[in-house]
Amino acid sequence: MNYPVELPAWQALQQHFETARHWHMRDLFARDPERAERYWLEVGGLKLDFSKNRINDETLDGLIRLAEEAGLPERIRDMFSGRKINNTEHRSVLHIALRNRTNTPITVDGEDVMPQVNRVLAHMGQFSHAVRSGRWLGYTNQVITDVVNIGIGGSDLGPQMMCTALKAFGHPRLRMHFVSNVDGAQLRDVLERVHPETTLFIIASKTFTTQETITNANTAREWFLREACEADIAKHFVAVSTNRQAVAEFGIDTANMFEFWDWVGGRYSLWSAIGLPIMLYLGEENFLEMLAGAHLMDLHFFNAPLARNMPVILAMVGIWYINFYGGGSHVIAPYDQHLHRLPQFIQQLDMESNGKQVKRGGEAVSCDTGPIIWGETGINGQHAFFQLLHQGTHITPVDLIAGLTKRSNLPGHHEILLSNVFAQAEAFMRGKTADEVRAELAEQNLPEDEIERLVPHKTFSGNRPTNMILLDEVNPRNMGSLIALYEHKVFVQGVIWGINSFDQWGVELGKQLAKTILAELNGKLPPQAHDSSTERLIRLYRRANCDTDGTCAAFADS
Repeated sequence: MNYPVELPAWQALQQHFETARHWHMRDLFARDPERAERYWLEVGGLKLDFSKNRINDETLDGLIRLAEEAGLPERIRDMFSGRKINNTEHRSVLHIALRNRTNTPITVDGEDVMPQVNRVLAHMGQFSHAVRSGRWLGYTNQVITDVVNIGIGGSDLGPQMMCTALKAFGHPRLRMHFVSNVDGAQLRDVLERVHPETTLFIIASKTFTTQETITNANTAREWFLREACEADIAKHFVAVSTNRQAVAEFGIDTANMFEFWDWVGGRYSLWSAIGLPIMLYLGEENFLEMLAGAHLMDLHFFNAPLARNMPVILAMVGIWYINFYGGGSHVIAPYDQHLHRLPQFIQQLDMESNGKQVKRGGEAVSCDTGPIIWGETGINGQHAFFQLLHQGTHITPVDLIAGLTKRSNLPGHHEILLSNVFAQAEAFMRGKTADEVRAELAEQNLPEDEIERLVPHKTFSGNRPTNMILLDEVNPRNMGSLIALYEHKVFVQGVIWGINSFDQWGVELGKQLAKTILAELNGKLPPQAHDSSTERLIRLYRRANCDTDGTCAAFADS
């Protein structure tokens, strides 16, 4: 069988689509007064309104049958039991163990991992309390005021997103900085704002060999040693890693090395020691609240029937657009300024997980897989790319995300914010007919010929799908639930497509080629065989940066 397109449920959905493609959501709402109530789910402090989608009960029933035929219930149990579902790397996938607040045993190779998880959590808590309370002092006996996290990918995006989202819960003395780009401008800008005697650096690299991270770490180390001595490094640098020898050689006290495990994927790692910046900023109690919120979503995902399962519904409605409507992208639009990093975080989570062209067994996929994820805060998006979403030719589902509780005491602001998010969802669904435009323009006393000229430009087809995700309050617990919701959504879609959502071999080729090109740029290797375009680019660099004798000045002392 050509999985999944030859599954009976897929074939039935394909036939159903031939009718469904002609529906308009205006009509679906008109025919079903209880639609909004039925297409609504709540888990903890999260609410999901999925009524503004091009679906009916038959569509949902078909999508749930597809999930069942694809073996989703079994795959969920496999993940939660510690089976090595990351088959290309022979690893379990157990970010769910990191937030397992009930301490139910979860085994890998016959060993319960929960004692290890709890030990690292306790270590993080002790260290965070020492820094936050002022007991941890720098080499001049001053308290820490700035924390610089040096990492990349999941070691940067998750902690940065969560610290930004939950700024209201942050320690008033601590300023958080995140460096990921090997472009020296980012690190330079941070170092210009901090002081050696009051800055703590977190070097986040599992192997302690990641090129971008270690380059930035060494530069930060050199900057620090201009004012301090080698013995002082241990007071200002800690590591999130598993490479004890490399950490010690850097000068970090291995007592201040926080470990995690190969069953923690980078983009799923903010719940682990990679979340140390989050715990430092928010405190241990709030970090544990974040874990509790994620665990709540885990329990719901594991136990709820598929038809009332929030991650499953989000995932399967997404399948409907990607694989039947041909929608190749998906927008994340949070209506909260502190959530402005969320689209970037979801982008990595989804696209690095499901951007695959072969199935788990190595054969080519038979259908489209992960969509392009993009977005921005909704208010800014309304004055930018929402034009395409409303009147463009693409089918692009939108997740509209907002908090119900006010986040500021500025009068009127939150009401304007929520009026916009609710109005956008309605506008995407309803659109505006030609007759409605004519009536609107007639009230302005425009001439009839001018009205007819404007009608096609001001008509909106509507029927544009949205999911409304509301948080009772933007707090650590609900943010934990929200991120876990998206993690499980991504997993479900990977199961349907038959791909491995937990490897990322696609990031490796560019890294491998860069090593050779770097050696050519700095003169350590003679010119190698490349395509003519790459060779020309290398020559341009060397002409701009190297001496006439071929030595690159920037590397002359290396």
